[in-house]
Amino acid sequence: MQHSTVQGHLVMGLVVSQELSLRILADLAYEADDPYAVRFSFHLPGDAPVTWFFARELLLDGIGGPAGEGDVHIHPVGGDRPEVRILLRSPAGEALLRASSAPLIAFLARTDRLVPMGQELAARELDAELADILGDVRR
Repeated sequence: MQHSTVQGHLVMGLVVSQELSLRILADLAYEADDPYAVRFSFHLPGDAPVTWFFARELLLDGIGGPAGEGDVHIHPVGGDRPEVRILLRSPAGEALLRASSAPLIAFLARTDRLVPMGQELAARELDAELADILGDVRR
């Protein structure tokens, strides 16, 4: 039986200033039932986790080049160890996060095996068809 969820963990840096960043853990989740979104739950010291949903395609685009409008902006930073910077904006303020690109690329590859990019709608239709078929069998 194929799993319908991809999960991962990522250590990120919460940039406080040019000289200081805090290490935080982020849980990543992707569900076939919501094939366009990736959920990030950020675990901040002393606080309840903060959850944001990103478009999976935005995350992929941001690894390769600047991407995003509005509340989420993602852009790559080259160097010896490629990173991405993620800027989150809300009415309460802004947060700048950084993470190594490699684990994000690996996570996205796993999501692509579950629901290939560009086939999100087809996967949802297939799930609905299966639910209808299984529902009819149980009656």
